[in-house]
Amino acid sequence: MHEYALTKRIVNIINETAAAHGAKKVNAAWLIIGENAGIILDSVQLYYDAIARGTPAGGARLHVRAVRAEMYCPACGKNFERPRFSFACPDCGGQGKPAGTGGECYVERVELDL
Repeated sequence: MHEYALTKRIVNIINETAAAHGAKKVNAAWLIIGENAGIILDSVQLYYDAIARGTPAGGARLHVRAVRAEMYCPACGKNFERPRFSFACPDCGGQGKPAGTGGECYVERVELDL
């Protein structure tokens, strides 16, 4: 359910961007969301359509790019994409630790109708 509050903030950011540039309409917006952010992408889209309705962001196409989580293996020193349901390094089998990639959640770009 936290996707509702998050999506409301996303719509606010998009509308604030439109207002700052004097745009009356938003054509599209691009989001970056990491798989470790704990966000259900389908819920964001569902809430976006409802929350944005009647605002400059209403009807805008929402593009979401999911970012895979990257892990670091202290045993062999390599970075790797986290295998599904595992933290094991595919090279040496060591226990990987989060490398920082995959927790992102931000508005990357907004296309405005000026």
